[in-house]
Amino acid sequence: MLRFQVSNHRSILDPVELSMIAVDEDRAATRSFERLSERVLTVAGIYGPNASGKSNVLDAIAWLSSAVATSLRNWDEGIPRDTHRFGKGPSTPSTFDMDLVVHGVRYSYQLELDDSAILYESLCSYPERRRRTLFERHENEIGFRRGLEGVPGIRGLLTPTTLTVSAGTRVGDPQISDVGRALARMSTLGLRQPRGLRFPMPRNGNFDSTKRLFLEEHGDVRTRALDVTSTRAAARDLLRFADPEIDDVQAYETADQFSERSRRRLRFIRHIDDEPISLEFEDESAGTQTWFRLVGPALGVLKRGRILLIDELDASLHPRLSARLLELFQDPRTNPRGAQLIFSTHDTSLLNALNRDEVWLTEKDSDSATSLKALAEYRGERVRKSLNLEKAYLQGRFGAVPEIDQAAVREAIGLFHQSA
Repeated sequence: MLRFQVSNHRSILDPVELSMIAVDEDRAATRSFERLSERVLTVAGIYGPNASGKSNVLDAIAWLSSAVATSLRNWDEGIPRDTHRFGKGPSTPSTFDMDLVVHGVRYSYQLELDDSAILYESLCSYPERRRRTLFERHENEIGFRRGLEGVPGIRGLLTPTTLTVSAGTRVGDPQISDVGRALARMSTLGLRQPRGLRFPMPRNGNFDSTKRLFLEEHGDVRTRALDVTSTRAAARDLLRFADPEIDDVQAYETADQFSERSRRRLRFIRHIDDEPISLEFEDESAGTQTWFRLVGPALGVLKRGRILLIDELDASLHPRLSARLLELFQDPRTNPRGAQLIFSTHDTSLLNALNRDEVWLTEKDSDSATSLKALAEYRGERVRKSLNLEKAYLQGRFGAVPEIDQAAVREAIGLFHQSA
């Protein structure tokens, strides 16, 4: 992803934009593409007070991903968008706009819709850095670039509520289907189930994607995504960041109390005084369980060069592990395909692992609408490249920190009462 803009989605009313274009390009953590003059970030962290809209920025990206994946089969009864609840929100269209690179080519996808129909949709490519419109749609009128494959099939699948890129992914030109798959196959962790939509992965898929690495017979197939001998070995090594005492993860058969079939479960093996000790997943610490759930999705997107969205990265996770996850995406050796991690967090210690162009700040205005601003937009002494970002953020030099009235808090919890 190069950039993403959204309007009228949950707490976001007016357009906000998240850019993954690097400001400070002379870093190994940025990536280059042959047909792109700019360098691209692999990590972005969103900070801000509670209820300022951090999660909703991620939710908007996930909504678009799931819309592309499901509109063809799930949108028969209308478009399940989630608008801003106040003012003009319910009566105003929602817009989504994303630039991304697929197979080395830049694409731009634009979408505008309301509750009942697609109002505008377009997909453009830049194969030689010059704009080429693949299709453009105004409600029921749509035009395709001459020579595209599968156009009759796409037209046959379209309804007022079906995305053209969804239909094109099913039967269309490879250019459209490649973009559709890239949009639909993002991974998410910690985000709510969107109203009326289904994420590309099932709700418990986060645990299962890691579990499969240890259960499947071919879990040790070689991969070029990481500088390790196998995906399973990589998962085991990553688990040791959470608990260095874990020697291995083993699968075993157990009877299912609700059926006659057996189930395959995992146990975590340690050696204490040369004696093997095993623990069930449920007996591990909350931090180890959270890290375990992260391992599968992280390895999956690193292997395939996709996008991972994580809400509240710091939840039940030690800052050292969060910083290690960032390093996996920032390091070209462990992320050779340019996978991207976009996350929200309250963990200010992670600012020490982020560059100024990898930090974004949310706030709410008087209309309860979210604004999003890049830390790199701040000028002068407030955001020098060498600045201690954690200290400056906590001092409120960039805003986006909660303002707490301590007296009001004490009164609310009954520590004292105002005199009559």
